Amino acid sequence: MNSIFRTVLGDGFDRLHPQLQRRFSVGLASGEACTGRGVMDRIWHGPAFVKPFLALGATRNILVPRTGRHVPFTIENVPYADSFGRETVTFVRTFQLPGRARRFDAQMVLGPRGDRIVDYLGTHQHLASDLYLRADPDGSLLIRSGEHRFREGRVDVRVPELIGATAEVRESYDDITGRFRVRVRVVNRRFGPLFGYEGSFTASYADVRRRGVRAGLRPVREESRA
Repeated sequence: MNSIFRTVLGDGFDRLHPQLQRRFSVGLASGEACTGRGVMDRIWHGPAFVKPFLALGATRNILVPRTGRHVPFTIENVPYADSFGRETVTFVRTFQLPGRARRFDAQMVLGPRGDRIVDYLGTHQHLASDLYLRADPDGSLLIRSGEHRFREGRVDVRVPELIGATAEVRESYDDITGRFRVRVRVVNRRFGPLFGYEGSFTASYADVRRRGVRAGLRPVREESRA
């Protein structure tokens, strides 16, 4: 059984750097969880009018309303079966900003046709995004978001482009430093760059079958609609 990331990438998975292959093999089949620890060289956001929206999202662990440099960072990628029986991998990022740590939570599942990842954002999975993955010739992984949807109760609506945004994540491995490098940019087509961060980290692996999923890592509410 392949990881959800290998399933989406297909033969492209083998073009990834070997360290990225291991990191994105986390899943129920491998039984491994991955924890990355490092430093974000920079966390930034766009113009001042963006900050209230970031602050609102932060109440549900979506995006980060603060800027900073040289910020200690942790990312936890832990596989589990959600309450609907789907293999899920956490992408819980914690930024140790002065005075208060900030989290940016996401849980990823395989899309119904196996051609994309569905990325549920935040503590209550109110926002869902389609993610498309590409392995580039240099061994790095590019992740781009597609359509965004808002779901609450019977509400299931597409987020208009005017207020939505496109996320781009580039992850690579530096053989010289022995560190993963990550760069994230969230951009609105009309208003430009909204939020992003970049930095590096090292990774360690653990047997999730013995360790389990720590308290607080899973969302408060799970959404069944993909």
